[in-house]
Amino acid sequence: MEEAKIVVVGAGPAGIATAVEAKAAGIEPVVVLEKSDKPCETIHKYYHPGKRVDPVYRKVKVEPIGICRFDTCTKEEFLELMERYIKEYDLDVRYWHEVHKIEREGDCFVVHAGKDTVIKAPVVVIAIGIFGRPNKPRYPIPKEVKDRVFLGTQAELPENFKKVLVVGGGDSAAETACFLADKGAQVYLSYRRPQFFRINETNMAELEKRVKEGKITLMMNTDIEGLEPAPEGVQVNFKDGQKMVFDAIFYCLGGSTPENFLRSIGVEMDGKRPKVDEYYETNVPGLFLAGDLVFEKGSIMAAFNSAHKVVEGIKKKHAARLERGC
Repeated sequence: MEEAKIVVVGAGPAGIATAVEAKAAGIEPVVVLEKSDKPCETIHKYYHPGKRVDPVYRKVKVEPIGICRFDTCTKEEFLELMERYIKEYDLDVRYWHEVHKIEREGDCFVVHAGKDTVIKAPVVVIAIGIFGRPNKPRYPIPKEVKDRVFLGTQAELPENFKKVLVVGGGDSAAETACFLADKGAQVYLSYRRPQFFRINETNMAELEKRVKEGKITLMMNTDIEGLEPAPEGVQVNFKDGQKMVFDAIFYCLGGSTPENFLRSIGVEMDGKRPKVDEYYETNVPGLFLAGDLVFEKGSIMAAFNSAHKVVEGIKKKHAARLERGC
């Protein structure tokens, strides 16, 4: 298991700025985990070529308070600036490392990302955007069964859902299947390939354990053609002609909502917004939020400023925790 002082989740403007502020404060190692293949992936994806990037948000100019700052520029110029910050501060950014689980272990966090990366750190900063959405199946979900179909991991299992289907072949599918099995459900796990190749060793061991215990039934090399309402629940029609009825279906096909992700870690919410203090620390000690999670989306300068406040809070409130390490 790797160790760091701070793990930053997300390499957008807030995530990069947090790592810059931490490195400038002499805190290291700092690891930034990014699910895509580039920094500021949302700007790459949603900003058209030549789009103006402005520190003015809704006619209000946000004054910079930290290291990262910019003047009005184009999309391309802004992305070049972010690359310069990464190089100048020698940031350790790990691409293709989507974080799928964060656990508490004593005074530290254990962060699971990518296929088999596990990093232990006393402080975690989540700087993901709000554009994430769970991936949906390619076939429609009938409106009659939408209350029995879930996208992503579910925090609770209704008592009347005894026979459930989990669809997917990654870590979130394995974790969801184990969670539901431990809640007393009879779980079936459907994956379209003949074997798993994206599940990390820990989750694979937990999955195999419950399979041996008879709590989970693997349905490998199965592909779903569509869903139909049934008197007893949801009928699943497989491409091989097989038909099965389940009380509920959980799709774990990638993607996530920040709200579900935060709740899974134990973050308290005020409606759909997370509760944070003046340094954007959550109710979970050592777990901070930055960027769109604490500001309305769109203000890049506010995201930069949130990173400065976060690191200020880390230094003020968790100096001993950083010194002690894990």
